[in-house]
Formats: sequence, C-alpha cells, structure tokens
Amino acid sequence: MTETAPARKIAFATFVRRALDDARAMRAWTGTEVSRRTGVSRQTINRWVRGDWASDPEAERVVAFCEGLGLNPAAAFAALGWDRAAAPRGAAGTPPMDPDVEALLRRLVDPAVSDAEKFHIRETIRYLAYRPTLPLDARTGGDRAG
Repeated sequence: MTETAPARKIAFATFVRRALDDARAMRAWTGTEVSRRTGVSRQTINRWVRGDWASDPEAERVVAFCEGLGLNPAAAFAALGWDRAAAPRGAAGTPPMDPDVEALLRRLVDPAVSDAEKFHIRETIRYLAYRPTLPLDARTGGDRAG
C-alpha cells in the first residue's frame, strides 16, 4: 500500500457507507438484504465500512457490490484511487438500455410522480429481477400454433 492508503480507505469507507444508507432509506434493505443482493458478505462490507483491510478490495467484489445496488463501479474505483480506464472487463461495453426501462427510470426520478407510485415500480422491478427463470419449453409452450 502507498502513503495515501489511509485517505483511500476513508474515501472508500465513505462511499460504501453512503451506498448502504441509500439502500436502507430508498429500498428499506437491511445489511443482510444488501449482502444477498450483491453477493458480498456482510463481514466484507463491514470491513470496508471500517477501513479494516490490508490489501485492496477485489475488483470483482467491488463491481458486484455496486451492480447489486445499481451504482456505477467507476465511483468506487475513484474512491479507491484506481485508474478508471483500467475498469474490469465488461464495464466499457455496456449494451444500450431498453426504452421501457429508461421510461421507468425517468419516472423514478420525476418529482411529479408520487412516492406510492415509485414504491410500486420498485417492487415490480424487484419481483421481476429476482423471480426464477422459466424453463425454455415452458416459455415457448404458449407460443405454439394450435
């Protein structure tokens, strides 16, 4: 680690703490739920918040944490002092977003949309995102001509 390690630890701890606070406030997620959704253990997240790490966090875990919370990993990389150009594979070639998803995102940030409506949008998205995938033959069964 370099002499800027304490500053990097503080910056990353602040980033993680804010991400957790946002997840609690906006999604009512507990620490256990954040861990489940991101695939990063509660122990690891707690170490990050305390700045209790001797070597840099693994990039894959940082990306998983960010993606699970809908955050851009580049912000975490910046807090860690990592070169943004050296982002892990897959970060640069993000596919275009579906127009329907873009419309939902616009509604979620629109101040004219009620909190109740935003809650329903988020709950529907969560349901769809985490429901089990149907087997291929069950998905195509209804499309057959009679």
